[in-house]
Amino acid sequence: MAASPLEYPTVNRYVSQFVLLISLFVAPFAAFAAGDGGGERLDLTRHWVGYTALAIFVVAYVLVMLEEFTHLRKSKPVILAAGLIWALVALVYQQYPEAVASLPEKAIRHNLLEYAELMLFLLVAMTYINAMDERKVFEALRTWLVRMGFSFRKLFWITGLLAFLISPVADNLTTALLMCAVVLAVGGSNQKFISLACINIVVAANAGGAFSPFGDITTLMVWQKMIETHQGVLDFAAFFKLFLPALVNWVIPAAIMALVVPNAQPAGGGEAVSMKRGARRIIVFFLLTIATAVSFHSYLGLPPVIGMLTGLAYLQFFGFYLKKTVHRERRRSAAQTQEEQERDGQMGDVVAFDVFTRVARAEWDTLLFFYGVVLCVGGLGFIGYLSLASEVMYLDWGPTSANVAVGVLSAIVDNIPVMFAVLTMMPDMSMGHWLLVTLTAGVGGSLLSIGSAAGVALMGLARGHYTFFGHLKWTPVIALGYGASILVHFWVNAGSF
Repeated sequence: MAASPLEYPTVNRYVSQFVLLISLFVAPFAAFAAGDGGGERLDLTRHWVGYTALAIFVVAYVLVMLEEFTHLRKSKPVILAAGLIWALVALVYQQYPEAVASLPEKAIRHNLLEYAELMLFLLVAMTYINAMDERKVFEALRTWLVRMGFSFRKLFWITGLLAFLISPVADNLTTALLMCAVVLAVGGSNQKFISLACINIVVAANAGGAFSPFGDITTLMVWQKMIETHQGVLDFAAFFKLFLPALVNWVIPAAIMALVVPNAQPAGGGEAVSMKRGARRIIVFFLLTIATAVSFHSYLGLPPVIGMLTGLAYLQFFGFYLKKTVHRERRRSAAQTQEEQERDGQMGDVVAFDVFTRVARAEWDTLLFFYGVVLCVGGLGFIGYLSLASEVMYLDWGPTSANVAVGVLSAIVDNIPVMFAVLTMMPDMSMGHWLLVTLTAGVGGSLLSIGSAAGVALMGLARGHYTFFGHLKWTPVIALGYGASILVHFWVNAGSF
Protein backbone atom coordinates (compact mmCIF):
# COMPACT_ATOMS: atom_id res chain seq x y z
CA MET A 1 0.00 0.00 0.00
CA ALA A 2 1.16 3.54 -0.64
CA ALA A 3 2.68 5.63 2.08
CA SER A 4 0.77 7.71 4.57
CA PRO A 5 -0.14 11.30 3.66
CA LEU A 6 2.45 14.03 4.07
CA GLU A 7 2.13 15.74 7.43
CA TYR A 8 1.76 19.47 6.90
CA PRO A 9 2.72 21.99 9.66
CA THR A 10 -0.59 23.13 11.12
CA VAL A 11 -2.04 25.46 13.74
CA ASN A 12 -4.88 23.07 14.40
CA ARG A 13 -6.54 20.06 12.83
CA TYR A 14 -9.09 22.07 10.83
CA VAL A 15 -6.50 24.25 9.16
CA SER A 16 -4.53 21.09 8.33
CA GLN A 17 -7.54 19.44 6.70
CA PHE A 18 -8.33 22.58 4.72
CA VAL A 19 -4.77 22.78 3.36
CA LEU A 20 -4.90 19.09 2.53
CA LEU A 21 -8.15 19.52 0.59
CA ILE A 22 -6.70 22.43 -1.39
CA SER A 23 -3.61 20.39 -2.18
CA LEU A 24 -5.70 17.60 -3.64
CA PHE A 25 -7.66 19.63 -6.13
CA VAL A 26 -5.73 22.86 -6.69
CA ALA A 27 -2.02 22.68 -5.89
CA PRO A 28 -0.30 21.04 -8.85
CA PHE A 29 2.56 19.36 -7.01
CA ALA A 30 1.18 18.69 -3.51
CA ALA A 31 1.12 14.90 -3.65
CA PHE A 32 0.69 12.36 -0.90
CA ALA A 33 4.26 11.42 0.03
CA ALA A 34 5.91 9.11 2.50
CA GLY A 35 5.87 10.48 5.99
CA ASP A 36 9.56 9.90 6.52
CA GLY A 37 10.73 10.96 3.06
CA GLY A 38 12.71 7.74 2.83
CA GLY A 39 11.99 6.96 -0.77
CA GLU A 40 8.52 5.42 -0.53
CA ARG A 41 6.03 5.83 -3.36
CA LEU A 42 3.57 8.68 -3.37
CA ASP A 43 -0.14 7.99 -3.25
CA LEU A 44 -1.57 9.94 -6.19
CA THR A 45 -4.95 8.22 -6.32
CA ARG A 46 -6.72 11.40 -5.13
CA HIS A 47 -4.33 13.84 -6.75
CA TRP A 48 -5.14 15.65 -9.98
CA VAL A 49 -2.40 13.69 -11.70
CA GLY A 50 -4.16 10.44 -10.81
CA TYR A 51 -7.47 11.67 -12.16
CA THR A 52 -5.81 12.95 -15.33
CA ALA A 53 -4.01 9.65 -15.85
CA LEU A 54 -7.29 7.76 -15.54
CA ALA A 55 -8.94 10.08 -18.04
CA ILE A 56 -6.06 9.66 -20.52
CA PHE A 57 -6.25 5.88 -20.19
CA VAL A 58 -10.02 5.83 -20.74
CA VAL A 59 -9.78 8.05 -23.82
CA ALA A 60 -7.01 5.87 -25.25
CA TYR A 61 -9.05 2.70 -24.76
CA VAL A 62 -12.13 4.28 -26.32
CA LEU A 63 -10.02 5.00 -29.41
CA VAL A 64 -8.85 1.38 -29.40
CA MET A 65 -12.45 0.21 -29.32
CA LEU A 66 -13.33 2.52 -32.21
CA GLU A 67 -10.52 1.26 -34.46
CA GLU A 68 -13.07 -0.46 -36.69
CA PHE A 69 -14.65 2.91 -37.52
CA THR A 70 -11.75 5.38 -37.22
CA HIS A 71 -9.17 3.11 -38.91
CA LEU A 72 -6.65 4.46 -36.39
CA ARG A 73 -4.23 1.67 -35.49
CA LYS A 74 -4.78 0.59 -31.88
CA SER A 75 -1.13 1.01 -30.91
CA LYS A 76 -1.09 4.78 -31.49
CA PRO A 77 -3.40 6.00 -28.70
CA VAL A 78 -2.03 3.66 -26.02
CA ILE A 79 1.61 4.51 -26.81
CA LEU A 80 0.80 8.21 -26.50
CA ALA A 81 -1.19 7.59 -23.32
CA ALA A 82 1.70 5.65 -21.77
CA GLY A 83 4.11 8.49 -22.38
CA LEU A 84 1.72 11.11 -21.01
CA ILE A 85 0.86 9.11 -17.88
CA TRP A 86 4.48 8.51 -16.93
CA ALA A 87 5.44 12.10 -17.78
CA LEU A 88 2.78 13.36 -15.36
CA VAL A 89 3.94 10.96 -12.67
CA ALA A 90 7.58 11.95 -13.11
CA LEU A 91 6.64 15.63 -13.04
CA VAL A 92 5.20 15.22 -9.56
CA TYR A 93 8.10 13.14 -8.27
CA GLN A 94 10.66 15.68 -9.42
CA GLN A 95 9.47 18.01 -6.65
CA TYR A 96 10.86 15.65 -4.00
CA PRO A 97 14.35 14.55 -2.89
CA GLU A 98 16.41 12.22 -5.05
CA ALA A 99 15.36 9.12 -3.10
CA VAL A 100 11.77 9.73 -4.14
CA ALA A 101 12.39 11.40 -7.51
CA SER A 102 14.19 8.32 -8.87
CA LEU A 103 11.32 5.92 -8.16
CA PRO A 104 9.44 6.44 -11.48
CA GLU A 105 12.59 5.57 -13.44
CA LYS A 106 13.04 2.33 -11.48
CA ALA A 107 9.38 1.43 -11.89
CA ILE A 108 9.30 2.09 -15.61
CA ARG A 109 12.44 0.00 -16.13
CA HIS A 110 10.67 -2.86 -14.36
CA ASN A 111 7.65 -2.41 -16.66
CA LEU A 112 9.92 -2.34 -19.70
CA LEU A 113 11.47 -5.63 -18.60
CA GLU A 114 8.01 -7.18 -18.35
CA TYR A 115 7.16 -5.86 -21.82
CA ALA A 116 10.45 -7.06 -23.29
CA GLU A 117 9.74 -10.61 -22.14
CA LEU A 118 6.23 -10.48 -23.60
CA MET A 119 7.31 -8.85 -26.87
CA LEU A 120 10.17 -11.26 -27.51
CA PHE A 121 7.95 -14.24 -26.70
CA LEU A 122 5.35 -12.98 -29.18
CA LEU A 123 7.95 -12.12 -31.77
CA VAL A 124 9.29 -15.67 -31.83
CA ALA A 125 5.79 -17.15 -32.06
CA MET A 126 4.82 -14.77 -34.87
CA THR A 127 8.05 -15.50 -36.74
CA TYR A 128 7.40 -19.24 -36.68
CA ILE A 129 3.81 -18.72 -37.81
CA ASN A 130 4.96 -16.47 -40.67
CA ALA A 131 7.57 -19.07 -41.62
CA MET A 132 4.98 -21.85 -41.72
CA ASP A 133 2.67 -19.62 -43.72
CA GLU A 134 5.44 -18.93 -46.27
CA ARG A 135 6.13 -22.67 -46.52
CA LYS A 136 2.38 -23.18 -47.28
CA VAL A 137 1.67 -25.19 -44.13
CA PHE A 138 -1.69 -23.54 -43.54
CA GLU A 139 -2.65 -23.61 -47.19
CA ALA A 140 -1.97 -27.36 -47.24
CA LEU A 141 -4.01 -27.80 -44.05
CA ARG A 142 -6.83 -25.72 -45.52
CA THR A 143 -7.05 -27.80 -48.67
CA TRP A 144 -6.88 -31.01 -46.64
CA LEU A 145 -9.79 -29.86 -44.45
CA VAL A 146 -11.78 -28.92 -47.55
CA ARG A 147 -11.02 -32.21 -49.28
CA MET A 148 -12.17 -34.05 -46.16
CA GLY A 149 -15.60 -32.59 -46.85
CA PHE A 150 -15.90 -30.59 -43.61
CA SER A 151 -18.51 -27.86 -43.68
CA PHE A 152 -17.98 -24.45 -42.10
CA ARG A 153 -19.91 -25.65 -39.05
CA LYS A 154 -17.67 -28.71 -38.60
CA LEU A 155 -14.59 -26.57 -39.15
CA PHE A 156 -15.89 -24.22 -36.46
CA TRP A 157 -15.89 -27.09 -33.95
CA ILE A 158 -12.60 -28.59 -35.14
CA THR A 159 -10.63 -25.35 -34.84
CA GLY A 160 -12.22 -24.57 -31.48
CA LEU A 161 -11.44 -28.04 -30.11
CA LEU A 162 -7.85 -27.84 -31.33
CA ALA A 163 -7.47 -24.42 -29.70
CA PHE A 164 -8.78 -25.78 -26.40
CA LEU A 165 -6.49 -28.83 -26.45
CA ILE A 166 -3.30 -27.18 -27.73
CA SER A 167 -3.34 -24.02 -25.57
CA PRO A 168 -2.48 -25.80 -22.28
CA VAL A 169 0.87 -26.73 -23.84
CA ALA A 170 1.57 -24.05 -26.42
CA ASP A 171 -0.05 -21.17 -24.41
CA ASN A 172 -3.28 -19.49 -25.44
CA LEU A 173 -1.70 -16.73 -27.50
CA THR A 174 0.41 -18.98 -29.74
CA THR A 175 -2.50 -21.38 -30.16
CA ALA A 176 -4.92 -18.61 -31.11
CA LEU A 177 -2.51 -17.25 -33.72
CA LEU A 178 -2.03 -20.72 -35.19
CA MET A 179 -5.75 -21.55 -35.39
CA CYS A 180 -6.61 -18.09 -36.72
CA ALA A 181 -4.18 -18.60 -39.60
CA VAL A 182 -6.00 -21.84 -40.45
CA VAL A 183 -9.42 -20.15 -40.24
CA LEU A 184 -8.31 -17.31 -42.52
CA ALA A 185 -7.01 -19.84 -45.04
CA VAL A 186 -10.17 -21.96 -44.94
CA GLY A 187 -12.74 -19.17 -44.64
CA GLY A 188 -11.77 -17.32 -47.77
CA SER A 189 -14.30 -14.53 -48.31
CA ASN A 190 -16.91 -15.86 -45.84
CA GLN A 191 -16.87 -12.98 -43.36
CA LYS A 192 -19.46 -14.50 -41.02
CA PHE A 193 -17.60 -17.77 -40.58
CA ILE A 194 -14.23 -16.10 -39.99
CA SER A 195 -15.67 -13.71 -37.39
CA LEU A 196 -17.49 -16.45 -35.44
CA ALA A 197 -14.57 -18.87 -35.71
CA CYS A 198 -12.14 -16.25 -34.37
CA ILE A 199 -14.43 -15.53 -31.41
CA ASN A 200 -14.67 -19.26 -30.79
CA ILE A 201 -10.89 -19.62 -30.95
CA VAL A 202 -10.33 -16.80 -28.44
CA VAL A 203 -12.80 -18.32 -25.97
CA ALA A 204 -11.42 -21.85 -26.47
CA ALA A 205 -7.78 -20.82 -26.22
CA ASN A 206 -8.35 -18.78 -23.06
CA ALA A 207 -10.38 -21.59 -21.51
CA GLY A 208 -7.77 -24.20 -22.40
CA GLY A 209 -4.99 -22.03 -21.02
CA ALA A 210 -6.74 -21.63 -17.68
CA PHE A 211 -6.23 -25.20 -16.45
CA SER A 212 -2.48 -25.42 -17.08
CA PRO A 213 0.41 -23.48 -15.51
CA PHE A 214 1.87 -23.01 -18.99
CA GLY A 215 -1.38 -22.16 -20.73
CA ASP A 216 -1.54 -18.51 -19.76
CA ILE A 217 0.72 -15.87 -18.24
CA THR A 218 -1.63 -15.46 -15.26
CA THR A 219 -1.63 -19.18 -14.41
CA LEU A 220 2.15 -19.13 -14.64
CA MET A 221 2.22 -16.11 -12.32
CA VAL A 222 0.03 -17.85 -9.75
CA TRP A 223 2.07 -21.04 -9.82
CA GLN A 224 5.37 -19.16 -9.55
CA LYS A 225 4.09 -16.97 -6.71
CA MET A 226 3.09 -20.03 -4.72
CA ILE A 227 6.57 -21.48 -5.26
CA GLU A 228 8.35 -18.24 -4.32
CA THR A 229 6.32 -17.68 -1.17
CA HIS A 230 6.35 -21.38 -0.19
CA GLN A 231 2.60 -21.23 0.21
CA GLY A 232 2.00 -24.76 -1.04
CA VAL A 233 -1.59 -23.80 -1.86
CA LEU A 234 -1.40 -24.77 -5.52
CA ASP A 235 0.94 -27.37 -6.89
CA PHE A 236 1.26 -28.27 -10.57
CA ALA A 237 -1.48 -30.91 -10.54
CA ALA A 238 -3.96 -28.66 -8.73
CA PHE A 239 -4.52 -26.57 -11.86
CA PHE A 240 -6.04 -29.53 -13.69
CA LYS A 241 -8.99 -29.38 -11.31
CA LEU A 242 -10.12 -26.52 -13.54
CA PHE A 243 -10.42 -28.72 -16.64
CA LEU A 244 -14.18 -29.29 -16.43
CA PRO A 245 -15.07 -25.65 -15.56
CA ALA A 246 -12.84 -24.49 -18.43
CA LEU A 247 -14.47 -26.95 -20.83
CA VAL A 248 -17.93 -25.65 -19.86
CA ASN A 249 -16.70 -22.09 -20.35
CA TRP A 250 -15.93 -22.86 -24.00
CA VAL A 251 -18.64 -25.39 -24.93
CA ILE A 252 -21.69 -23.33 -23.90
CA PRO A 253 -20.98 -20.23 -26.05
CA ALA A 254 -19.61 -22.43 -28.85
CA ALA A 255 -22.82 -24.47 -28.97
CA ILE A 256 -24.90 -21.31 -29.26
CA MET A 257 -22.68 -19.63 -31.85
CA ALA A 258 -22.54 -22.84 -33.92
CA LEU A 259 -26.27 -22.47 -34.58
CA VAL A 260 -25.65 -19.44 -36.82
CA VAL A 261 -22.42 -20.62 -38.45
CA PRO A 262 -23.06 -21.17 -42.18
CA ASN A 263 -23.55 -24.87 -42.85
CA ALA A 264 -22.02 -24.58 -46.32
CA GLN A 265 -18.89 -26.01 -47.89
CA PRO A 266 -15.80 -23.80 -48.31
CA ALA A 267 -15.51 -22.62 -51.89
CA GLY A 268 -12.65 -23.89 -54.03
CA GLY A 269 -9.38 -25.28 -52.80
CA GLY A 270 -10.31 -28.86 -53.63
CA GLU A 271 -6.93 -29.77 -55.09
CA ALA A 272 -4.06 -30.72 -52.83
CA VAL A 273 -1.39 -28.10 -52.16
CA SER A 274 2.11 -29.33 -51.45
CA MET A 275 4.11 -27.66 -48.73
CA LYS A 276 7.45 -26.13 -49.62
CA ARG A 277 10.77 -27.72 -48.78
CA GLY A 278 11.46 -27.78 -45.05
CA ALA A 279 7.87 -27.10 -43.96
CA ARG A 280 7.53 -30.24 -41.85
CA ARG A 281 10.88 -29.64 -40.22
CA ILE A 282 9.87 -26.08 -39.32
CA ILE A 283 6.76 -27.50 -37.63
CA VAL A 284 9.00 -29.85 -35.65
CA PHE A 285 11.31 -26.98 -34.70
CA PHE A 286 8.29 -24.99 -33.52
CA LEU A 287 7.23 -27.85 -31.26
CA LEU A 288 10.81 -28.15 -30.03
CA THR A 289 10.82 -24.43 -29.32
CA ILE A 290 7.72 -24.76 -27.16
CA ALA A 291 9.27 -27.75 -25.38
CA THR A 292 12.45 -25.74 -24.83
CA ALA A 293 10.52 -22.85 -23.32
CA VAL A 294 8.62 -25.17 -20.98
CA SER A 295 11.79 -27.08 -20.02
CA PHE A 296 13.83 -23.94 -19.38
CA HIS A 297 11.16 -22.77 -16.97
CA SER A 298 10.32 -26.10 -15.32
CA TYR A 299 13.79 -27.56 -14.86
CA LEU A 300 16.17 -24.61 -14.99
CA GLY A 301 14.03 -21.87 -13.42
CA LEU A 302 14.61 -19.55 -16.38
CA PRO A 303 11.96 -17.28 -17.93
CA PRO A 304 10.09 -19.05 -20.77
CA VAL A 305 11.11 -16.29 -23.18
CA ILE A 306 14.73 -17.50 -22.99
CA GLY A 307 13.58 -20.88 -24.26
CA MET A 308 11.58 -19.23 -27.04
CA LEU A 309 14.57 -17.18 -28.19
CA THR A 310 16.71 -20.30 -28.11
CA GLY A 311 14.10 -21.91 -30.33
CA LEU A 312 14.35 -18.97 -32.73
CA ALA A 313 17.98 -19.98 -33.23
CA TYR A 314 16.74 -23.39 -34.44
CA LEU A 315 14.81 -21.64 -37.18
CA GLN A 316 17.72 -19.35 -38.01
CA PHE A 317 20.17 -22.21 -38.50
CA PHE A 318 17.63 -24.21 -40.49
CA GLY A 319 16.91 -21.16 -42.64
CA PHE A 320 20.65 -20.87 -43.30
CA TYR A 321 20.67 -24.52 -44.37
CA LEU A 322 17.71 -23.98 -46.73
CA LYS A 323 19.38 -20.94 -48.26
CA LYS A 324 22.69 -22.71 -48.83
CA THR A 325 21.11 -25.82 -50.36
CA VAL A 326 18.46 -24.19 -52.55
CA HIS A 327 20.62 -24.63 -55.68
CA ARG A 328 20.67 -28.41 -55.21
CA GLU A 329 16.90 -28.47 -54.91
CA ARG A 330 16.54 -26.42 -58.08
CA ARG A 331 18.61 -28.94 -60.01
CA ARG A 332 16.65 -31.81 -58.50
CA SER A 333 13.32 -30.12 -59.30
CA ALA A 334 14.34 -29.57 -62.90
CA ALA A 335 15.23 -33.25 -63.28
CA GLN A 336 11.99 -34.58 -61.81
CA THR A 337 8.66 -35.02 -63.51
CA GLN A 338 5.65 -33.14 -62.17
CA GLU A 339 4.25 -36.36 -60.70
CA GLU A 340 7.50 -37.03 -58.83
CA GLN A 341 7.63 -33.46 -57.53
CA GLU A 342 4.08 -33.66 -56.17
CA ARG A 343 4.82 -37.02 -54.56
CA ASP A 344 7.96 -35.70 -52.86
CA GLY A 345 6.31 -32.45 -51.76
CA GLN A 346 8.77 -30.36 -53.77
CA MET A 347 6.38 -28.55 -56.12
CA GLY A 348 7.20 -24.83 -56.14
CA ASP A 349 9.55 -25.10 -53.17
CA VAL A 350 12.79 -23.90 -54.68
CA VAL A 351 12.55 -20.34 -53.33
CA ALA A 352 15.30 -19.57 -50.81
CA PHE A 353 14.11 -19.10 -47.24
CA ASP A 354 14.99 -15.87 -45.40
CA VAL A 355 14.22 -15.95 -41.66
CA PHE A 356 14.64 -12.19 -41.22
CA THR A 357 11.93 -11.53 -43.76
CA ARG A 358 9.64 -13.59 -41.56
CA VAL A 359 10.65 -11.51 -38.50
CA ALA A 360 9.90 -8.30 -40.38
CA ARG A 361 6.40 -9.57 -41.19
CA ALA A 362 5.47 -9.85 -37.51
CA GLU A 363 2.38 -7.93 -36.45
CA TRP A 364 4.18 -4.88 -35.10
CA ASP A 365 1.00 -2.95 -34.40
CA THR A 366 0.03 -5.68 -31.94
CA LEU A 367 3.49 -5.74 -30.34
CA LEU A 368 3.48 -1.96 -29.90
CA PHE A 369 -0.07 -2.10 -28.55
CA PHE A 370 1.17 -4.41 -25.80
CA TYR A 371 3.88 -1.88 -24.99
CA GLY A 372 1.26 0.82 -24.51
CA VAL A 373 -0.98 -1.40 -22.39
CA VAL A 374 1.82 -2.61 -20.12
CA LEU A 375 3.16 0.91 -19.59
CA CYS A 376 -0.29 2.48 -19.12
CA VAL A 377 -1.45 -0.07 -16.60
CA GLY A 378 1.96 -0.03 -14.94
CA GLY A 379 1.61 3.73 -14.53
CA LEU A 380 -1.85 3.41 -13.01
CA GLY A 381 -0.53 0.74 -10.68
CA PHE A 382 2.39 2.97 -9.68
CA ILE A 383 -0.05 5.76 -8.92
CA GLY A 384 -1.84 3.38 -6.56
CA TYR A 385 -5.10 2.50 -8.28
CA LEU A 386 -4.54 -1.25 -8.62
CA SER A 387 -3.66 -1.70 -4.95
CA LEU A 388 -6.59 0.47 -3.94
CA ALA A 389 -9.01 -1.55 -6.05
CA SER A 390 -7.69 -4.88 -4.78
CA GLU A 391 -7.96 -3.88 -1.14
CA VAL A 392 -11.50 -2.64 -1.55
CA MET A 393 -12.52 -5.84 -3.33
CA TYR A 394 -11.03 -8.37 -0.92
CA LEU A 395 -11.64 -6.51 2.33
CA ASP A 396 -15.16 -5.26 1.60
CA TRP A 397 -16.65 -7.69 -0.91
CA GLY A 398 -15.18 -11.00 0.19
CA PRO A 399 -13.11 -13.47 -1.86
CA THR A 400 -15.95 -14.98 -3.94
CA SER A 401 -17.36 -11.69 -5.20
CA ALA A 402 -13.88 -10.24 -5.61
CA ASN A 403 -12.60 -13.18 -7.65
CA VAL A 404 -15.64 -13.11 -9.93
CA ALA A 405 -15.10 -9.37 -10.39
CA VAL A 406 -11.44 -9.99 -11.23
CA GLY A 407 -12.55 -11.85 -14.36
CA VAL A 408 -14.84 -9.03 -15.44
CA LEU A 409 -12.15 -6.44 -14.70
CA SER A 410 -9.55 -8.42 -16.67
CA ALA A 411 -11.73 -8.13 -19.77
CA ILE A 412 -11.42 -4.34 -19.57
CA VAL A 413 -7.95 -3.71 -18.21
CA ASP A 414 -5.99 -6.91 -19.01
CA ASN A 415 -5.64 -9.95 -16.80
CA ILE A 416 -1.89 -9.68 -16.22
CA PRO A 417 -1.85 -6.43 -14.17
CA VAL A 418 -5.08 -7.43 -12.41
CA MET A 419 -3.61 -10.76 -11.35
CA PHE A 420 -0.37 -9.04 -10.43
CA ALA A 421 -2.33 -6.75 -8.09
CA VAL A 422 -4.05 -9.76 -6.49
CA LEU A 423 -0.74 -11.56 -6.00
CA THR A 424 0.78 -8.41 -4.56
CA MET A 425 -1.92 -8.34 -1.90
CA MET A 426 -1.74 -12.13 -1.35
CA PRO A 427 -5.15 -12.32 0.37
CA ASP A 428 -5.63 -15.25 2.73
CA MET A 429 -7.75 -17.62 0.63
CA SER A 430 -8.43 -21.34 0.37
CA MET A 431 -7.28 -23.47 -2.57
CA GLY A 432 -10.78 -23.26 -4.01
CA HIS A 433 -10.67 -19.49 -4.11
CA TRP A 434 -7.16 -19.42 -5.57
CA LEU A 435 -8.38 -21.78 -8.27
CA LEU A 436 -11.40 -19.54 -8.76
CA VAL A 437 -9.35 -16.40 -9.34
CA THR A 438 -7.05 -18.36 -11.66
CA LEU A 439 -10.08 -19.47 -13.66
CA THR A 440 -11.81 -16.09 -13.79
CA ALA A 441 -8.66 -14.16 -14.67
CA GLY A 442 -7.93 -16.65 -17.43
CA VAL A 443 -11.36 -16.87 -19.05
CA GLY A 444 -12.72 -13.44 -18.11
CA GLY A 445 -10.66 -11.84 -20.85
CA SER A 446 -12.85 -13.62 -23.40
CA LEU A 447 -15.72 -11.26 -22.59
CA LEU A 448 -14.14 -8.56 -24.77
CA SER A 449 -11.74 -8.81 -27.70
CA ILE A 450 -9.28 -6.50 -25.91
CA GLY A 451 -9.46 -8.51 -22.69
CA SER A 452 -6.80 -11.08 -23.56
CA ALA A 453 -3.57 -11.38 -25.48
CA ALA A 454 -5.26 -13.89 -27.79
CA GLY A 455 -8.04 -11.45 -28.67
CA VAL A 456 -5.70 -8.53 -29.25
CA ALA A 457 -3.41 -10.62 -31.43
CA LEU A 458 -6.31 -11.88 -33.55
CA MET A 459 -7.58 -8.35 -34.08
CA GLY A 460 -4.24 -7.69 -35.75
CA LEU A 461 -3.93 -10.97 -37.65
CA ALA A 462 -7.56 -11.02 -38.85
CA ARG A 463 -7.96 -7.27 -39.25
CA GLY A 464 -11.27 -6.46 -40.90
CA HIS A 465 -12.73 -9.88 -40.09
CA TYR A 466 -12.43 -10.08 -36.29
CA THR A 467 -13.24 -6.76 -34.63
CA PHE A 468 -14.10 -5.35 -31.22
CA PHE A 469 -17.78 -4.83 -31.99
CA GLY A 470 -18.06 -8.15 -33.79
CA HIS A 471 -16.91 -9.83 -30.58
CA LEU A 472 -19.06 -7.54 -28.41
CA LYS A 473 -22.25 -8.85 -30.07
CA TRP A 474 -21.57 -12.25 -28.53
CA THR A 475 -20.46 -11.02 -25.08
CA PRO A 476 -23.79 -12.01 -23.43
CA VAL A 477 -23.38 -15.58 -24.71
CA ILE A 478 -19.74 -15.68 -23.56
CA ALA A 479 -20.84 -14.30 -20.18
CA LEU A 480 -23.29 -17.20 -19.91
CA GLY A 481 -20.38 -19.62 -20.26
CA TYR A 482 -18.37 -17.53 -17.79
CA GLY A 483 -21.07 -17.81 -15.13
CA ALA A 484 -21.65 -21.50 -15.81
CA SER A 485 -17.94 -22.29 -15.43
CA ILE A 486 -17.91 -20.64 -12.00
CA LEU A 487 -20.93 -22.67 -10.86
CA VAL A 488 -19.31 -25.88 -12.15
CA HIS A 489 -16.13 -25.01 -10.25
CA PHE A 490 -18.06 -24.63 -7.00
CA TRP A 491 -19.71 -27.97 -7.71
CA VAL A 492 -16.76 -30.17 -8.74
CA ASN A 493 -14.22 -28.55 -6.41
CA ALA A 494 -16.46 -28.02 -3.38
CA GLY A 495 -13.95 -29.73 -1.11
CA SER A 496 -11.28 -27.13 -1.89
CA PHE A 497 -13.13 -24.24 -0.27
